Amino acid sequence: MVSAQKTAVLLLAHGSPESAEEMPEYLSRVTSGRPLPPQVINEITHRYSLVGFSPLTCWTMQQAKQLADSANCPVYVGMRNWKPYIADTVRKMVEDGIQHAVVICLAPQNSRTSVGLYRRAIESQGAPITFDFVESWHDHPLLIEAFSESLQRDWRRACTEAGSKLPVIFTAHSVPERTITDGDPYQAQAHETAELVARSAGLSNDDWTFAFQSQGMSGGAWIGPTVEETIIALKEKGHAGVFVQPIGFLCDHVEVLYDIDIQFKQFAEKEKIRLWRAASLNDSPKLTAALASIVQSRMKAVAAS
Repeated sequence: MVSAQKTAVLLLAHGSPESAEEMPEYLSRVTSGRPLPPQVINEITHRYSLVGFSPLTCWTMQQAKQLADSANCPVYVGMRNWKPYIADTVRKMVEDGIQHAVVICLAPQNSRTSVGLYRRAIESQGAPITFDFVESWHDHPLLIEAFSESLQRDWRRACTEAGSKLPVIFTAHSVPERTITDGDPYQAQAHETAELVARSAGLSNDDWTFAFQSQGMSGGAWIGPTVEETIIALKEKGHAGVFVQPIGFLCDHVEVLYDIDIQFKQFAEKEKIRLWRAASLNDSPKLTAALASIVQSRMKAVAAS
C-alpha cells in the first residue's frame, strides 16, 4: 500500500504564456520546434493581445488549491507547453518524496493530441513515481452537473434577454481529421458530454446542436462543423440568437475569451444574429467535487491493492 504522505495528485494542462511577446516561444513549444508561417504567428499573437492576458494558469492553480483542500492531499500542476513545465513539476514531486500520483488532465475528453501527449510527457521523465493516469472523465456525473448548472443559469437569463428560446451550441476544441480516422475517441466523447449535459439541463434534441471550434491554421483538415457554419445554419432556420457553451474547456483562456467572446460574436453580428455564452466553470465547487471524486476513487483502489 502507498503511504498517504507519499501520495499526491498531478493536474495537467496545455499551458499559456504570460504575455503576447512570449507567443513565438510558446508556439515553438506547441509545434515541437516545427516552424510556423510568420503570418500565423502574427495572427495568433494579435489575438492574444486583444485578450490582454490568458488566465489559464491562474485558474488552474486555483483549481489545484481547491482540490488540495477538498481531497486533503498535495496537488501539483504541470503544463505541457509553458510554465510550470511538466518536467519541472515532476522533479519537484521527486524532491518532495512523492511515490505515487493520480494524474488528471484538465481536458475531460481523451485525444491522442492532448491526453496522449500528456501521458508521453509524463512517461518520458523516468521518475521513480508510479503514475495512475486518468484516461478520460468526460462523462463523470459531477462534471455533467457542473456544466448543466452553468448552462441552466446563463441560458435562461439569455433567453429572457432575447425574448425567445435560444438554440444551444455545445463546443469543443477541434482536432485534425487524421486523428479521428486513426480511431481516436475524442469526437465521440465530446458529443457524449454534450448529450449528457443537454439531458441534465432538460433540453430536447431540438434545443441544441454541436460544433467544433478553434480549428488550426497550419494546414490540413480539422473536424467540424465549425461554429460559423452552425451559426449560419441556425440563422437559416429562423433563429435571431444563439447560446454557446464550451464543454471541452474547464476555464477561461484564449479559446474562450477570443474565439467565442470576440471572433464568434463579431461573426454573429455580421450575420445580424446575437450570441451569448455560458460562464466557464473556473473555480466551480461542483468541478472541484468532480475532481475530488476521481481522486478518492483512485486512492481507494491503491489502498486496497
